Amino acid sequence: MLETDLAIVGAGPAGLAAALEAANRGSNVIILERDEWLGGQLIKQTHQFFGSKNEFAGMRGVDIASHFTELVEQEKKIKVFKGATALGYYEDGVLTAAYKRGMLKIKPRTLLIAAGALEKMIPFINNDLPGVYGAGAVQTLMNVYGIAPGERVLMVGAGNIGLIVSYQLMQAGIEVEAIIEAAPQVGGYWVHASKIRRMGVPIKTRHTILKARGTREVEGAQICEIDENWDPLPGTEKEVSVDTICLAVGLSPMVELLWQAGCQMQLSPHLGGYVPVRNGNLETTVEGVFIAGDVAGIEEATSAILEGQLAGLAAAQKIGFEVEEEKIQSIKANLKTLRAGPVGEHIRQGLAGVER
Repeated sequence: MLETDLAIVGAGPAGLAAALEAANRGSNVIILERDEWLGGQLIKQTHQFFGSKNEFAGMRGVDIASHFTELVEQEKKIKVFKGATALGYYEDGVLTAAYKRGMLKIKPRTLLIAAGALEKMIPFINNDLPGVYGAGAVQTLMNVYGIAPGERVLMVGAGNIGLIVSYQLMQAGIEVEAIIEAAPQVGGYWVHASKIRRMGVPIKTRHTILKARGTREVEGAQICEIDENWDPLPGTEKEVSVDTICLAVGLSPMVELLWQAGCQMQLSPHLGGYVPVRNGNLETTVEGVFIAGDVAGIEEATSAILEGQLAGLAAAQKIGFEVEEEKIQSIKANLKTLRAGPVGEHIRQGLAGVER
C-alpha cells in the first residue's frame, strides 16, 4: 500500500499543473498515467496557444507538454507511474490501478481526477468503415507518428478542433474537400475559420453526413443540408469524393471513476455530458476528491491548466499545507476572464448548473 498526500489520475495539462502546485506547497504526489508519456493531448497539438504570456501564449502544445514534463521529472516530491490504468476508488479511500501485470494500491489523503475526455461518434451509414477517424486520432497519426490518414478528407465539425486539424491536414499536403457543420454558424474561433477559407476550403453550415461510401474502406461520402429541426432536407444530397472522414463532433468527459467513487453527477450539455457537482475549489461532493480539466467540463487546454493549478492548491490546502489565498483568487480571476464574452457563454451556463 502506497501512501501519499495527493494522488492524480491523468498526466495531461490539468494533472501536471496540479502536481507542480501541490508539490511546491509541500505535498507528496503520485501521478497515474495510462500512456507511456506525459502531456496528454498536448503532445499532438502543434498550433500556438492564445491567451496571455502566463498561460503559454505563443507556445505550441507539444512544447508546453515538454515544459511540464521536465518540471515534473525534476520535482522530487512527485512520483510518476506511466502505463498505469486507474481502476477504482473505494469507500475505504483506496485507489487501485493496473500496472506492469500487477496492481497498485494507493491510500491518498486527497485525490484529483484529471482523466480527460473521449471523442464522440455520430450515427451514419457505414460509420464503421476503415477511413472514419476521430479528429484526435488524426492528430495522433500525423503529429505523433508522422502518418498521413489519407489523401482527401471530409471534416465533420467546424469547432476549434475541426478547424485546427483541417489546417494541419493541409500543412501536411492532404486535401480537405470540405468542412461541414450541423449548426447554423461556425463554432470555432474566426481566426481559424478565416485561415481555412483563405485556402479555398468551403465551410458548409447546416449540413450533415448521411453515409460513408465504400465496401472495404471509405471511397466517398454523402452529405446533405438540414432544416431548423436538424432533419435532412430531401433533394439536397451531394456526393463527396474522399478517402477519409474525420469527425470533430465533440468530446465526452471521462467520468467513470467519479461515478464509481459516489460523486454527485449532473447532466450538462453545455459541458459535454455528465459532470460532477463541485464547489468553487473544484472539490466534488465526496470529501477530498477534486476534479480538473475535461472531466470537469469540456474546454480548451488553457482552462485545464488553470483548473489543475486551482485543484492542486486546494488539495494541498485541504490537508493543512500553507497556500497563498491570493494565488487561488488570481487563478479564479484568470478563469473568469478566459470564460468571458460570447465564446464562453455556454461554459458559464454549464457551470451555473453544477457549482454548489
